[in-house]
Amino acid sequence: MGNRIFLAGASGAIGRRLTPLLLGAGHYVVGTTRSEARANELRVLGAAAMVVDVFDAPALSRAFESAWPDIVIHQLTDLPKDLDPNKMGNAIVRNARVREEGTRNLVRCAIATGVRRLVAQSIAWAYAPGSEPHAESDPPDTEAQGDRGITIRGIIALEDRTLKSPPLEGVVLRYGQLYGPGTHAARPSSSATMPIHVDAAALAALLAVDHGQSGAFNIAEPNIHVATEKARTQLQWTADFRIPA
Repeated sequence: MGNRIFLAGASGAIGRRLTPLLLGAGHYVVGTTRSEARANELRVLGAAAMVVDVFDAPALSRAFESAWPDIVIHQLTDLPKDLDPNKMGNAIVRNARVREEGTRNLVRCAIATGVRRLVAQSIAWAYAPGSEPHAESDPPDTEAQGDRGITIRGIIALEDRTLKSPPLEGVVLRYGQLYGPGTHAARPSSSATMPIHVDAAALAALLAVDHGQSGAFNIAEPNIHVATEKARTQLQWTADFRIPA
């Protein structure tokens, strides 16, 4: 029997690929978005959809009480289409707020409604400089400044909330640089040091629903910068997964 899944950020790049995977695995999916038009797109896919802002704590609480989920998957971001460089400065600040305040609100609602497991999106390029490939136990770059510092402070807040909020079982997926349908790149860019296809990223979230112990997992194609053995072993994940066209 499937789980009741609360998919926050269901209309994002990973969320749109993840929703049909969850439904195909027999789960009931309640997907959130901030747009009624995108909510209708989720309904076409077969999910129940709610228009809710993660910063509106009372509305989010009502959404949880209506959905009463077993599992929460946090795929919320706030980045501009195609990662427009002219808009990234403000977007980095907004995205950090999603990771800090948004994650806090999700965790509070999850605990209040008896959610068992929280699976959250993080990034694989937040490690402090040091020996590579980085294992999941390596520390984050807390000395980072500027935009990178803003991003990493947001990541630390997200991961702490996810992994240190008992009785929730927290799972953090540290994704590499996304490419594929619905992302800013059809194929890995020349600057992508740890690429990951969006379908393989979605697969990791699907598997994390009922595989693996609480903790962090690097999710990327084989590369020299981060180790991915833990995801392949505990989650039974593979980087070459693609959703059939």
